[in-house]
Amino acid sequence: MLYLAEVQKQRSGFGLGGGKAELKLLACQRGEHNWSAVPGDDVIPVEEANKFNDGTLVLVELSASKQVQRIQEAARQLVSILQNFSRLQDKFKDKEEEIEQWKASLTFSSQELNRREMEMQAREEQLAQMEEELERLEAQRSEIENTRDEAHRLREEVDRSRAEIETAWEQLRSEQQQMSQQQSQVPQGAVLDEQQARRIQELMNKLGGAIASVQGVREQLNQSFGVVGAQQAILDVHWQQLEQKRANAQQQQEEVDRQNQNIQNLWQEWYKSQDALAQARADLKGQQSTLSAKQEQAQSVSLQVRAVEELYQQLSRLASASGAAGTEPKVDVSALEKMPVEELQGLVQHLQQDLEKVFRFVNDQEEELNLQRETIEDLQGKIQAASEYDRMALENEMADELESYQMLNETLVGQRLRLQEREDVLQQHQAVLWRRLGTANAPKQDRADIDLGPLVAQLNSVRQQQGEELQRLENEIQQVRDAISQIEANVNRKNGENEAKRYELKQLEQNLFNQKGAVAELWGRVNVYQEMLQPVQDNLKGLRQKLEAVGGEIDRVQQTGEQQDLDLAQLRQVISGLLNLP
Repeated sequence: MLYLAEVQKQRSGFGLGGGKAELKLLACQRGEHNWSAVPGDDVIPVEEANKFNDGTLVLVELSASKQVQRIQEAARQLVSILQNFSRLQDKFKDKEEEIEQWKASLTFSSQELNRREMEMQAREEQLAQMEEELERLEAQRSEIENTRDEAHRLREEVDRSRAEIETAWEQLRSEQQQMSQQQSQVPQGAVLDEQQARRIQELMNKLGGAIASVQGVREQLNQSFGVVGAQQAILDVHWQQLEQKRANAQQQQEEVDRQNQNIQNLWQEWYKSQDALAQARADLKGQQSTLSAKQEQAQSVSLQVRAVEELYQQLSRLASASGAAGTEPKVDVSALEKMPVEELQGLVQHLQQDLEKVFRFVNDQEEELNLQRETIEDLQGKIQAASEYDRMALENEMADELESYQMLNETLVGQRLRLQEREDVLQQHQAVLWRRLGTANAPKQDRADIDLGPLVAQLNSVRQQQGEELQRLENEIQQVRDAISQIEANVNRKNGENEAKRYELKQLEQNLFNQKGAVAELWGRVNVYQEMLQPVQDNLKGLRQKLEAVGGEIDRVQQTGEQQDLDLAQLRQVISGLLNLP
């Protein structure tokens, strides 16, 4: 099982190799991304931990019996874990934003469905009203058709009455002619017999009845005029309603035109804002290019600083070993002189083993640092050839790699110093041992005559200048990053505002589209209403004209009948005079 532990060392009284290393277990891995704290102070002795410094965090794999199977420094893995955790947090935030967007979309869809349902209900009610109006108009049309049929019937009755009157008059004229002929044939003073008088009386009564029937037709005609007037009053109400609907449709049409123009103006403003956003993105891209160039420059200077630092450390060690730097001995030589040779040999052997472990560890760290440097150089090449979308992700990865590289490099600086110190201590122990053994393997001290102090001082001056140059570049990089952060915030804010404005404009366009549909539907109802009313109005107007023609004909017939009444009265007087003669 994998544990996160802290190296704890207990120093013995002498040298650098006499400490006892232990591991304090801090956390235990339960899953791929699941760690839990180890309760209490669980400490286990581990000899392999001697190659690590006191307080170093390591990852150690233990068996069920707490035997060490693998141990390594945890700095790299912790950085990776933190980076993965940061990426998981970013992904979680993206998922949350995506969920919120889906919620907003579902809410909008639900509201849109409710609105559509309400519109459908309103349209169903309007259709029901139109059907009721259509039924009323159909009823009125039926009444008008009935009135028209009644007018035709009255016209037929008038024509029939006129024919009867004409027939009666013809018969009367025929009788008059017969009477005239008989009067011319009979001697003077002749009178009508009873049969002739009765025949003449029947003809006059029939003629009077035909004339009197015209008055009944007049009453029916007046009733038909009353029905037509009532129908016209109903139609006038519908015409008023039609004008009101037309005025309402015109008002809504003007409102739709005004909103359409307003939306067009808002779209023009949105396009201008998009142009400003594109300019801001271009500025951001320029700043990112500047940042990339400065990061490359800083990386180059950092590599130079590292090379100078390594050279400075090597010269410092040489100067320290030769005594040029005026350093104090790190080992009590007098104590080594008094120590038994066998014990001194064992101490030198232990120091050699300890130095080999530290050397292997530092060498592994150096190789890892080289791998990170190659990764950074590879990322720099990818950034230069990447698109704008991929560049941001690669730059974030580049920043993480640089941070990890700097952390490991800073750690290695101390590790190199400690390695050199142990190497110096070992050399001093070996020098004492070889001198006491009198062997020919004692190191030559030819370099003691070389004064490395001025070179170390000059190299230190160069190191400081490069450090200042690197600090200046880092400050400039931080300033560019701050500017990029500000521009990114501005771009994100403007992008959010533009997206919100675009969403609002889409909503306005959708509402305008619905209003246009409603106005078009209203105009359609107005046109249909007019198409329904106009034929009824035309039929009613034609019926009125026919009734007026029938009324004129009846007036003429009535005038003729009145004249005929006068003639019949005179004829009755004549016939009465004839009947009363002896």
